[in-house]
Order: sequence, then structure tokens, then C-alpha cells
Amino acid sequence: MDSKKMVLPAFILIALMQLAVPAKMIWDREEIMETGTEYRFKTAPIDPNDPFRGKYITLSYNEDTIAVENEADWTRGEEIYVSLTTDDAGFAKPKSVLKEKPTDQRDFLRAKVRFVSGNSANELTIDYPFDRFYMEESKAPEAEQTYRRTEMDTSKTAYALVSIKNGEAVLKDVLIDGTPIGELVNANQE
Repeated sequence: MDSKKMVLPAFILIALMQLAVPAKMIWDREEIMETGTEYRFKTAPIDPNDPFRGKYITLSYNEDTIAVENEADWTRGEEIYVSLTTDDAGFAKPKSVLKEKPTDQRDFLRAKVRFVSGNSANELTIDYPFDRFYMEESKAPEAEQTYRRTEMDTSKTAYALVSIKNGEAVLKDVLIDGTPIGELVNANQE
């Protein structure tokens, strides 16, 4: 009889825990978007399709390499912390890379090493954690075409708007000359 009385509270506790985990993940992302520092990263696109997650634009970044003192100190896939700064046009670029989480209040981003030069060039390529921008399936192909046209037109600038706080990053939007790509697609479809 006692075991039957325990089943309902145990079920309720498990159900609440299953709701709490995704709610915490959403809360954390929203907090980063609200209180994090926004950076604009210049991009270059490709358009793959993930059968489980849908259509997205894969983003690669112009400022993803940085000089290091000794390339032998770094390994592919290693977690790193990237200190950020902005160029004269206001776009993000890496200032330095560290193996340990910074303790001061600088803006930094947790990322991974994508590639180490290996030819004594002492360059490291950063694998940013925000390389996919998901879109509604019907809009993604048009967004990709719009994005490719932008890459060929040197008078236009495409970039990702990313909020960063305490090493975590949230990709907010992809913009072309300051206009969200979703708005451009909607205007083209009308």
C-alpha cells in the first residue's frame, strides 16, 4: 500500500525535473541575449540540410584565425577561450586565445581549435560555436540565394549578430547591411 502512495509523488517529481532542464536551458540563452555583449561577426555562407533539425545556413567567419607563439602548444579540437575586440568598422575579431578561462572582466568566448597551421606559420583557426543559423524550411533556400548574392556584391556586408556573456554565445540573427535576412526573404517573396 505504501508503494502505491509513493508512485504519484515520484511521477510528479520526475515530470517536474524533465520540464526544469529545458526551461533552464531556455532561461540561460534568453539571459545571454538580454544581458550579454553583442558582437558582429563577418560571415561567408554554405547551405546544408540536417534531416533531424531542418534547413540552416552554415556560417564561416572572416576573422577566425589568430597568430600564436608556438603552434605545437595547441591541438585540434582543444577547448580554448578567445578574447575579443572590434575592428574600426565595429566587427568582432579575436584578440588572443587562452587555454584557461579568463578571470578578469574581458569579453571572451569559449570555442575550440579547428586547425593548427603545422607549417611553422604559427596560426590557429578558431571553431566558433555559432556556425549554424536555422530558418523556417520554406525561407532557407531563398535566404541562401540572397546571402550568396551578397557575397558577390562587395558593396554589401553580411554578418552574424551574436550575444556573448561569460564565455557563452547565442546567435541572434544574420544581417545583410543591417537588415535581418528573414526580412529580406519576406520582401523578396512578396
